[in-house]
Amino acid sequence: MEERAELAREQGLSPLEFLALLLDDEIERRQRRKQKRMERAAGFESLKVLSQFDFASVPTLDRSLVLEMSTCRFILEKENWLICGPTGVGKSHLVTAIGYEAIKRDLRVLCYPAHRMLTELFAARADGSYPRYMHRIITADLLILDDFGLRPITVQGAEDLYE
Repeated sequence: MEERAELAREQGLSPLEFLALLLDDEIERRQRRKQKRMERAAGFESLKVLSQFDFASVPTLDRSLVLEMSTCRFILEKENWLICGPTGVGKSHLVTAIGYEAIKRDLRVLCYPAHRMLTELFAARADGSYPRYMHRIITADLLILDDFGLRPITVQGAEDLYE
């Protein structure tokens, strides 16, 4: 407050301009807090951004396609995307970075290793929280299932995926 009051005096701001400055600060603070909450709720294991991705290490990757994904238009158009490739080429990095881009656009994101989501769904059936857990999944704007197919899927897990 004191910092902003000093700035207002230096720039000769009117009381209304000073109030607008304070309101802008508050709106920005709330937006940052909301984004942090959304990042925690998404369940990312670590922060990954596109600017840190080494495109040179995967020369066959279509950079323009990745940049198109980062616009998140595919989410708004309700398209499903499947990112496949061998271990170690950066699939998890890319999907996490796309997830962060979605959060920046105020979209709800959930990110799970596939086996963890299926295990949690199974447990939710047992404790009666399945409807609430499933609602959380289906209301997400972007659901990221990472490490899909690394572990065998049970019959119940296959049904949950189909659901």
